[in-house]
Amino acid sequence: MTAEPHDALVIGAGPNGLVAANLLADAGWSVLVLEAQSHVGGAVHSDDSVADGFVHDTFSSFYPLAIASPVLQALRLDEHGLRWSHAPAVLGNPKPDGSWAMLHRDVARTAAGLEARHAGDGDAWMALHDQWRAIGPALVDALLSPFPPVRGTLRMLSQLPRVGGLDFVRTLLQPATTLAESRFGGDGARLLLAGNAAHSDIPMVASGSGMLGLLLTMIGQTDGFPVPEGGAGRLSQALADRFTSRGGEIRCDTEVRSIVVKGGRATAVRTSDGERLAAGRAVVADVSATALYGDLVDWSELPARVHRGMRSFELDPGTIKVDWALSSPVPWDNPPDAAPGTVHIADSVDQMGHALNAVSTHSIPADPFLLAGQMTTADSTRSPAGTESMWAYTHVPQEVHRDDGPDGLTGSWDQDEIERMADRMQARIERYAPGFGSTITARRVLGPREMQERDANLVGGALGGGTAGLHQQLVFRPVPGLGRAGTPITGLFLGSASAHPGGGVHGACGANAARAALAAARLGRLRARDRSGSQ
Repeated sequence: MTAEPHDALVIGAGPNGLVAANLLADAGWSVLVLEAQSHVGGAVHSDDSVADGFVHDTFSSFYPLAIASPVLQALRLDEHGLRWSHAPAVLGNPKPDGSWAMLHRDVARTAAGLEARHAGDGDAWMALHDQWRAIGPALVDALLSPFPPVRGTLRMLSQLPRVGGLDFVRTLLQPATTLAESRFGGDGARLLLAGNAAHSDIPMVASGSGMLGLLLTMIGQTDGFPVPEGGAGRLSQALADRFTSRGGEIRCDTEVRSIVVKGGRATAVRTSDGERLAAGRAVVADVSATALYGDLVDWSELPARVHRGMRSFELDPGTIKVDWALSSPVPWDNPPDAAPGTVHIADSVDQMGHALNAVSTHSIPADPFLLAGQMTTADSTRSPAGTESMWAYTHVPQEVHRDDGPDGLTGSWDQDEIERMADRMQARIERYAPGFGSTITARRVLGPREMQERDANLVGGALGGGTAGLHQQLVFRPVPGLGRAGTPITGLFLGSASAHPGGGVHGACGANAARAALAAARLGRLRARDRSGSQ
């Protein structure tokens, strides 16, 4: 006897897959989530394998977009055990002169620090913050909505006169460096805006980087950069618990090897052990575009335009991440008054830009830009009292042509190369925290290979599901089309970061896929009633 098919199969239990599963279950669908790993979460996972008593987030850690996301907030994950925790300060960037550029959740405190660095920057910061409070929620809504974002755009248009009209639109389109330099005279605010823009792979001199820098900086200013209490995996577990509480099913250690297409429609999936699972209404794929097109779905089932488009699909850079268990807090040479959870390591905006430009031109930076997390500072449950659970990551080219540093790295990223790159990263921190190395009791290095092994969506260590450059956003993501979650296969929806609106833990890609599946089902029922002549 063949079991009744589930209404929907969701491939992948990352945050996008779990959001899609929740929304479909909320609509009354029977949903089965299939996950290749032994645990849920994808790139939102934590473990205790670095050192006894220490919790490290395997991939992502701080979640400003989760706090800002209407999708995740609507799920009320606090009812399923999620608790947010904040560091005393949001973000800090140490300077060679011993000072820090600091972002606090108290806007007056941020402004005062910037004013102390350069007269007039405090007032300029307050003015920018006032503009953000007026238009920011509408902008976030527009960015995280299905394309085209009609509702969010209308809300933005209604607020534009309050923030300067077309002048503010021009601000959003400016490169990060232009936005920062046009608004602020000192390097404090410039470092904050540019450093947050550098969380993606958009060049700081390109359009789009300014909006991203403003988005992350201002969300940090208003809501902070929170972490899930107990580890990133608690966010994923809350999503999973909410889903199963509504009757959903999750099967881990179940790798999907292909999607069965009949008559142009996705009807089932096959797993690596040969099992065939039927999909009554939809398949939602929380997988990279490179895994979906040509792999899970054979090219013979796809239009030629998709094949052409995927030939030019561009990944974002690879990543090398180092986790440390420290015997004490980081020995910063001149620690700030309030310890930040997130730390950017860049000597200046120019030096940051030089490092990022090296990556975009296939070079390994000699002095890489680092994003770091002091996790025990942000959440005291992460390690024993008086210690620190810390990590740092940096981006590296997907294709390496040269090493600007002295080590002769080739980009093979075998164990020897990732350890030597980790030494380079560690040396960057040591310049600002003399004696850092003596506090290390354990170290783990994850290179592009290790990241992809732990989460197949992180192809070559790419965290964003594809470049965030404007040429691969909106209607161009992942290939030129409508910018929506639908695919050329009826009943198949792409719900990963490879789809609009792209990378980040906000759940919008999964939500868009679920909404598209529900809309397609409604249209199908309407057509059926029309054919029968009934209403």
